[in-house]
Amino acid sequence: MSDISKIIHKYRSNLESYESLYKHFHSYPELSFLEKETAATIHSHLSKLQAFDIFPGIGGHGLAAVFKNGSGKTVLLRADIDGLPVEEKTGLPYASKARMIDLDGVDKPVMHACGHDMHITSLLAAAEVLVSAKEEWRGTLVLVFQPAEEKGAGAEAMVVDGLYEKVPVPDVIIGAHVMPHRSGTIGTRRGLMACAADSFHLTIHGHGGHASQPHRTIDPIVCAASTILRLQTIPSREVDPKDLAVVTVGSIHAGDAENIIPSHADLKINVRTINPQTRSRVLASLRRIIDAEAEASNAPPPSLTSTTKFPFTHNDIHVTSMLEKTFAAHFPSGRHGYNPNSPRLSGSEDFSILATAVEKPSTFFLYGGVDPEAWDEAERMGTILEDIPVSHGPFYAPVVQPTLRVGVDGYVGAALTWLIR
Repeated sequence: MSDISKIIHKYRSNLESYESLYKHFHSYPELSFLEKETAATIHSHLSKLQAFDIFPGIGGHGLAAVFKNGSGKTVLLRADIDGLPVEEKTGLPYASKARMIDLDGVDKPVMHACGHDMHITSLLAAAEVLVSAKEEWRGTLVLVFQPAEEKGAGAEAMVVDGLYEKVPVPDVIIGAHVMPHRSGTIGTRRGLMACAADSFHLTIHGHGGHASQPHRTIDPIVCAASTILRLQTIPSREVDPKDLAVVTVGSIHAGDAENIIPSHADLKINVRTINPQTRSRVLASLRRIIDAEAEASNAPPPSLTSTTKFPFTHNDIHVTSMLEKTFAAHFPSGRHGYNPNSPRLSGSEDFSILATAVEKPSTFFLYGGVDPEAWDEAERMGTILEDIPVSHGPFYAPVVQPTLRVGVDGYVGAALTWLIR
């Protein structure tokens, strides 16, 4: 057993109190930039540890905490804290029934459909382990509980609001995400860990009128339909099959009655890419097609507004190689344990902004959250794609254990990789 493993096993509790805390966070999610009560609960819990200087209200409801434990390296551990506008349908006894008025004034259901409740709880439990084990390590531990990751805006908001004026600039930055993989597994990956994502609000302008007289109108719905179909030719006909790009129209709204041709159509578009050159080409093609379809429809110029931008997430090779040694020594090897070549995160993250803002290395690890028995049965039947709920869906919720334990051990092991004496 490695020295780090000995420390983890010696100081990690049975986590029962944190299982209850996780269920609390799951039951009471909050939307991006509205995480007031979540942040207050985090603040209250950290205060009880009596070790951290706590800095609330950074970049909205973001919170940072610093534990100075002698001279040594400075390690930053990050967890995101916001929920999603999804109505939960898991049927769990602690399922969310929450609703909130979002930033646009719309009442929406709220769910932790991306596992951020598990991230919060894992990091809080890891903080207690590291405080309890303070005689075993030296250095400075920085915790960041980040808001608004789902909007790709929280990390930048914290940096702009003076995060690094309040906490010391770290030597290394570590993040993590629970995934719809088998619980008990954990993985690292060198290089690209998550793709870039660019989102837009598109308004296609037309000329409204009576449905019986389409020749006296410019129909934005027909233009929108042509635009949506044509956009799909970008990844299928303009991107090398060995490369990757995804163009998704996730929302379309136009009109209110079947006998009225509306004056405009509103679309929300999401683009994913894995290299900068492709990203530039795809975004240029997006603009070209939107403009061309509007011209083909004899419509006025459309309005395309950028709404979110997620950067590429690159894992530093040296930092990741050090984490590989820690995880290989602590977690079981093989398909039910540690994987040093984890699949790339299918979504996107703003985590890397915390590192690039101060030009420091970072790495982002993944751990599984699917009930092992359910995963093994779906794997045996070949129905993983059909039977395993994915994040951002109404049926997604990590099984509490062993997910929580693996998340805690991952955070603690990562910190001790640089802090152990």
